[in-house]
Amino acid sequence: MKIVVFGPDYRVGAWEGDRVIDLSRGFARYRWEKHGDADTQEAAQMPSELAAFIEGGDAVLERARQVIEHLATEGPGTSADAVVFRHADVQLHAPWPRRARICCFGGNFADHLAGAATGRTGKLVTPAEAYQNARAAPPWGFWKTTDLVKGPEGEILYPARTARFDYEGEVAIILGKRGKDLVADRALDLVWGVSLLNDWSIRDSDEPARIVSFNLAKNFDGSTSLGPCIVVNELDPTNIDVETRINGELRQQFNTRDMVYSWGEFMEYLSRDLSFVPTDVLSSGTAKGTAMDATRRDPDGKVPNTLFLKAGDLVEVSSPQIGMLRNRVVAK
Repeated sequence: MKIVVFGPDYRVGAWEGDRVIDLSRGFARYRWEKHGDADTQEAAQMPSELAAFIEGGDAVLERARQVIEHLATEGPGTSADAVVFRHADVQLHAPWPRRARICCFGGNFADHLAGAATGRTGKLVTPAEAYQNARAAPPWGFWKTTDLVKGPEGEILYPARTARFDYEGEVAIILGKRGKDLVADRALDLVWGVSLLNDWSIRDSDEPARIVSFNLAKNFDGSTSLGPCIVVNELDPTNIDVETRINGELRQQFNTRDMVYSWGEFMEYLSRDLSFVPTDVLSSGTAKGTAMDATRRDPDGKVPNTLFLKAGDLVEVSSPQIGMLRNRVVAK
């Protein structure tokens, strides 16, 4: 099941081929046509808002399946009471429960780490060395503290504080259950669905290096995009293929099976004394092919901007299992 957030009211829908089904209104239709009653508690039975939809658990997903099956042959409508729409006619938003926490794993692909270290030091670091170094230290990452997550086709404003703006194609999991003090091999039981995420990054931050910081390089309006959908109960998050293209040029190509620390290991590490809650978003980290890890210093020591993003660039993060998250960078 592919769950989307769409339209001016940010309603939950099911993406079925070239159709988007409004699940809350579709459930009311299903109740009337199947049982002869229009359930006045429809909003509670089938929430139209994503956070409540996720928190509803398996019961809500079962009702969603009933709606999809009931409306399997219904074509798109144009009336005010339509429940099925052409996918091309609706605006998709980020499938992100507003104010939900976003945790991004850092340094979690050895080839990305190796490229970054080589570019920074000028000395060749192999992926094998990078992997060993990463596994010798605890997992690390950062939280995104934003109230604005961009969806597919959303515009990304080029931040004023940077001359080296970068992309990071990633896989995200959305949690559907509460958990604390998790064990790695059972942690994925909390996963509700899988999506794509772009961790937009400032690579020339002047913020001083500290153990705890404001992390301005990762937190600005539009610093995260997510989508185009959440695939629920269909995918193994440990085996997702991802590509990132800049203006059609392939820059990244990887699979989540190559993560340095697994989803479960990260979740075990983070959940000691910290409760995960439904709607939490966790992101895999990125692999080689970012502008930062692919760039090498000039002989004079300067960092060329050739591979970094510019206003007008089109960035596409895609997976055959999920879809495409497409965003254009625009001047502020």
